[in-house]
Amino acid sequence: MAVKSNFSESDRTNRRMLLRAVIASTVGTTIEWYDFFLYSIVTGLVFAKAFFPNSDPLVGTLQAFLIYAVGFVARPVGAAIFGHYGDRIGRKAALVATLLLMGIATVLVGFVPGYSQIGIWGAVILTVLRFVQGIGVGGEWGGSVLLAMEWSKSHGNRGFIASWPQFGVPAGLFLANLAVIAFNIIAGDKFLEWGWRVPFILSAILIVIGLWIRLGILETPVFSKLIAENKIEKAPVLEVIKRQPTSILLAALIRLAEQTPFYIFTAFVFSYGTAFLKVDRSLLLNAVLLFAVLELFTIPLSGYISDRIGRKRTYLLGAGLMVVGGFIFFGLLDTRNPALIVLGIVFGAIPHSLVYGTQASLIAEQFTPRMRYSGASIGYQLASIIAGGPAPLVAAWLFSVYKTGTSIAVYIGICALIGFVATLFMTEYSHKDISEEYKNVGQTR
Repeated sequence: MAVKSNFSESDRTNRRMLLRAVIASTVGTTIEWYDFFLYSIVTGLVFAKAFFPNSDPLVGTLQAFLIYAVGFVARPVGAAIFGHYGDRIGRKAALVATLLLMGIATVLVGFVPGYSQIGIWGAVILTVLRFVQGIGVGGEWGGSVLLAMEWSKSHGNRGFIASWPQFGVPAGLFLANLAVIAFNIIAGDKFLEWGWRVPFILSAILIVIGLWIRLGILETPVFSKLIAENKIEKAPVLEVIKRQPTSILLAALIRLAEQTPFYIFTAFVFSYGTAFLKVDRSLLLNAVLLFAVLELFTIPLSGYISDRIGRKRTYLLGAGLMVVGGFIFFGLLDTRNPALIVLGIVFGAIPHSLVYGTQASLIAEQFTPRMRYSGASIGYQLASIIAGGPAPLVAAWLFSVYKTGTSIAVYIGICALIGFVATLFMTEYSHKDISEEYKNVGQTR
């Protein structure tokens, strides 16, 4: 009886820690993505006018998105730095550091003087802060996913559990859009002058909340056992590059089906909508807000589906739908009908959710635990260089040359097709007995 009682208490403790870890990961990623998306939204609405006022509107947009892309170049750097420490000193410590780094950089963006005050130096300061933001978010994803996933000892719910840190993306996008909408109304004609700055400064409050939550959680049992068995890698980044290079490459390539369209759907759409379609920015902000609200439900649902039918099948379904998704998106936007514009933007959430909700567990499971933070983070963030970062810039360039959204839809379709093919080469672990991972956590697959 005593053994049964002890087992039950241990089981209850594990469930409590799992719940805390999921909450900590989800809240933390929500805050970090609020910071990151706030920059994305304001880039399309404000930065070309505030920091490049003497440029042609299209050139100014390209210049603003060049600064925007810097954050994506920095993300693999952050993945390597925090992947190393996440596999060396623990998931929790790395996550506290990423939250601080991201938060401080975001608050400072709200104080950067415009072109009228310090000329081009405003853009230079923005570039530096965007780079710091990229480093922070580059280290965030791997740790938040592992913090949740490694507390789950059942293969039957790992996809669902790992999807909750992904939930932080639409939650952060929702909050960022809500903040911009609110201060667009409050500031009115002064939005370009000071209204856009307030949401950046207010993120300081969110950072305090996030730190309080993250400091109250325990390290994952997988990493704790690695320490107990003295199986910590001295150079996890180098080891995972040497031992699992194919997994890293595939992790980056499958994200072409997700990250490229996402930043066109949620960032480039603002400059496309206001400059070309001549629609009100409030319509676009509200439409992207609805996009985020839908994903609050569809991302966890996709993680759940991946537990039932497999990670690869779910991801292939989403990537296949995304091949034609860009044509539907721009086809509806180009009608200039407000209702159809909203429908087009909201539609984009469906294929994106299918891949994004599945992505965390699919990628993380490819890597052995003692190199998992490094491998998953690097693979995930390398996509930022080939997908997310260039996407709005390439979209702006394509439109400047071809003057049509169809050319951008072709770009999205090609990226989605590459992601589809890469997914075929991934290994399916959704039905693997992960109890062995906890028993022999230091072994390489």
